[in-house]
Amino acid sequence: MDKPLAVITGGTKGIGKALIESFAAKGFQIATCARDEEDLAELKQDILRKYEFSIHTLACDLSIRSQLRDFVEFVQLIGHPVEVLINNTGRFIPGEILKEEDGALEDMINTNLYSAYHVTRGIVPLMKGHRKGYIFNMCSIASFMAYPNGGSYAITKFALLGMSKVLREELKESGIRVSSVMPGATYTPSWEGAGVEESRIMQASDIATIITSSYDLSAQSVVEEIILRPQLGDL
Repeated sequence: MDKPLAVITGGTKGIGKALIESFAAKGFQIATCARDEEDLAELKQDILRKYEFSIHTLACDLSIRSQLRDFVEFVQLIGHPVEVLINNTGRFIPGEILKEEDGALEDMINTNLYSAYHVTRGIVPLMKGHRKGYIFNMCSIASFMAYPNGGSYAITKFALLGMSKVLREELKESGIRVSSVMPGATYTPSWEGAGVEESRIMQASDIATIITSSYDLSAQSVVEEIILRPQLGDL
């Protein structure tokens, strides 16, 4: 029997890589993308070494519509039903709305919202015919609360949570479950050199664990919203 397919965007670092590790360990084949071809090649070698199967990778920037279409077509051509879709691609540019550089909102809304919107529209039809599947949208605590220097990032994450809630309502009768995942500070390469102790914030593997555990629930149940924070609270 063919392995089920998990599509995980932004899979070479941090939470995305931890998710790929977790779903590969569960026997999934993986399709992922990232902007850096060398990072994808390294990821592919790592998964092959650990799990003795390759993954489907495509170098692309999902903030660019033509490249996003290429990724959707790439997934379609794999020819296997999509069991899991995780919209993980994202970008954080700190700043205040009145002070951030012109174009910050457009940049992050293309990456954080439009990528998830268009990838979902392209891939969910591959799930609907089988009347099952699971979508996880990587939101943020910035999706429900504003904080200093959140700026346009928070705007895009508020919008992504809204999209996720709409999808949940629209897909109920299709057998497709939808979760909004809202993690607080999680140790990823973007935190390196920030002067924050790794032990002070969450591990990327914690996010992957809660997502795979949610997936493992019976089809009669769905975790609509997942909020995770460091034990000592937000930074």
